[in-house]
Amino acid sequence: MATFVVRDKTYDCHIALTLDLIGGKWKTLILWYLLDGKKRFGELKKLLPKCTQRMLTHQLRELERDGIVKRKIFRQIPPKVEYSLTRRGETLRPILQLACNWGTQWADDADSLPMSAVGLEHPNKKKAVL
Repeated sequence: MATFVVRDKTYDCHIALTLDLIGGKWKTLILWYLLDGKKRFGELKKLLPKCTQRMLTHQLRELERDGIVKRKIFRQIPPKVEYSLTRRGETLRPILQLACNWGTQWADDADSLPMSAVGLEHPNKKKAVL
């Protein structure tokens, strides 16, 4: 596959570009919550309690810069800002839903996997004493 350049960054495959745009723990979750509709910053913060305010702001700015999320500022006191998906962001809906379905299926099947396959040891297995 030929390499290509987007915004002065060289990529070897399109999935790498996709992961740069929507990858990471917080961006994907932000997008997931925005599938339900507009959210204010405070609402997103409550939905993502482990995400710091600074990180949430950073991730939202990147998503906005990349045309995936739009930010609407209401000129009022106190100021109000809403975030929503753009048309381009809406095209991620089937991808995010498939990822959720895949995770649900994996979780349902996890009990049938060997304990070592999910990084756990069987609770009744005794460790060797040296």
